[in-house]
Amino acid sequence: MAFGVTRDELARWKADVLEGRLAFLTHYWYDERFPGIRTVTKVGCADKGRLAEWCRANELNPIYIHQRPPFPHYDLMGPRQKEILLREGLLDHLERFGMEAENKAGSAVRRPPAR
Repeated sequence: MAFGVTRDELARWKADVLEGRLAFLTHYWYDERFPGIRTVTKVGCADKGRLAEWCRANELNPIYIHQRPPFPHYDLMGPRQKEILLREGLLDHLERFGMEAENKAGSAVRRPPAR
């Protein structure tokens, strides 16, 4: 089950996916098969070729893309989820869902204050 996402966020993700853009949706999640995992990021794109290329560019196997029309997506969890969210500049996902973002030196990454 998904928690912590609004209807508007889900609607935006779906619209972006349908338009062939890479879209990221992070939410709280529970599945007893994955103890200790409390969040998942769904990376979706209706252009399956583009999504598969994104997977390969991030050293992820495209075989694990969930082929769920009309919203194919790849589920990111655990350390790779944090690493990729940081690389994609999605610090708000990390902050909002309580995931520590660290740079290579091991210090916490902070987003500059809004002006």
